[in-house]
Amino acid sequence: MAEIIITADNFQQEVLNSPIPVLVDFWATWCGPCKMVAPVVAEIAEELAGVVKVAKVDVDDNRELAIEYGISSIPTLMVFKNGEPVKAAVGVRPKAAILSMLK
Repeated sequence: MAEIIITADNFQQEVLNSPIPVLVDFWATWCGPCKMVAPVVAEIAEELAGVVKVAKVDVDDNRELAIEYGISSIPTLMVFKNGEPVKAAVGVRPKAAILSMLK
């Protein structure tokens, strides 16, 4: 499964109401570190399809979500389980570190 593009309109359904854990990548098109971590996030989305949902939130287009979840630096990767944020990491992370957030 590919990454899901999240907006304020589908955040509730795709992230908060998800029956499986969701890795949310808060990013922006102009962000260099975001571009560095994007291929790793996409790889995780393919490898863990059906086990973990991977979602991307463009903070420029969805400022209200970024504010609600206290995103002050990007990229921020946040794991949601049962509708609640349980783990977060700011900045570029190696694949192993991102995978360990999902355990």
